[in-house]
Amino acid sequence: MDMRAKNSGLLPAGFEDLLPPDAEAEYDAIASLMSVFKSFGYERVKPPIAEFEESLFSSGVGSCIADDTFRVMDPKSRKMLALRSDITAQIARIATSRLSDERRPLRLTYANDVIRTESSQYRTQRQFTQVGCEIVGVDNVHADIEAAVVALKALSVLGLPVVTIDFSYSALFHALMKITDAGESEIDVLRSQFAGNPEKVFDALGAYEFSDEDAAIIARLKGVVDGVSKAVEELELSEFVNISVDPLETQGFEYHDGVSFTFFAQGVRGVLGRGGRYKVEGSATESAVGFTFYMDTVRCGLLTGATEDVVEVGEECSWREVAVMQAQGKVIKRKL
Repeated sequence: MDMRAKNSGLLPAGFEDLLPPDAEAEYDAIASLMSVFKSFGYERVKPPIAEFEESLFSSGVGSCIADDTFRVMDPKSRKMLALRSDITAQIARIATSRLSDERRPLRLTYANDVIRTESSQYRTQRQFTQVGCEIVGVDNVHADIEAAVVALKALSVLGLPVVTIDFSYSALFHALMKITDAGESEIDVLRSQFAGNPEKVFDALGAYEFSDEDAAIIARLKGVVDGVSKAVEELELSEFVNISVDPLETQGFEYHDGVSFTFFAQGVRGVLGRGGRYKVEGSATESAVGFTFYMDTVRCGLLTGATEDVVEVGEECSWREVAVMQAQGKVIKRKL
């Protein structure tokens, strides 16, 4: 390869060409996830890659992603455009504008690329696909449970290793720091007491006298965890799912204000996805809950490789014969 050809293949840091078999594996995984979402009544939306920054950043969700977002000047309107760095903010905008008159709850799903200005320690890619669901317009335990269960059910069809869903509630962080009179340097010590197995965590929380408001938060969190645990058992996912609770975890939940959760997979570095409850701000403020999978991380847990029955045929093989073999599930490659 000469130097000119080599240089033409260079890409900016955090961007990549997704090649076989990884591109096909990701596509198939997205199709499987979306099929599960559809079976639970979620309807797909497809927002644009760019929109006016003033509308994208106007909501509470949007204001939290401003620093991660590329901006460009629109030559037509002469206004600044934002290239989406997170799809949840766009779902919030759609729910409060295009779908504001639709019956609640809205159940929406999406699968689109995002682009970010910065990478992170665990997410080196600056362009990746987000796949997720949002329930807009209801605020109750049942919706929180559904969001988490739909996510776990979807992950279970991908052939991933054992998945852990780790529950948290950002308001409990401050409550625990106050009631235990602990400093931030003691968080790891607190985590040994208040994080891990749900039964252990709620027993530890029960040993303290919380305010009525904080006690209600703990009850809400426990109700969701118990509901998800029951669903995992009924769906026969117990061999696939671990459930943990960490009320001291706040990272990645900048715009969440209720029960939140994070997904991990055994042997996979980084976070598969995150979810939780947040506010959608429009002409009226609504509550929503949802989750997002990061396909660059999910892809690391997928088994890739040629599993298709590939048959090479010569020019003497008719197109009719090719069609018959394809109908039998074979992949046909014609010799050229």
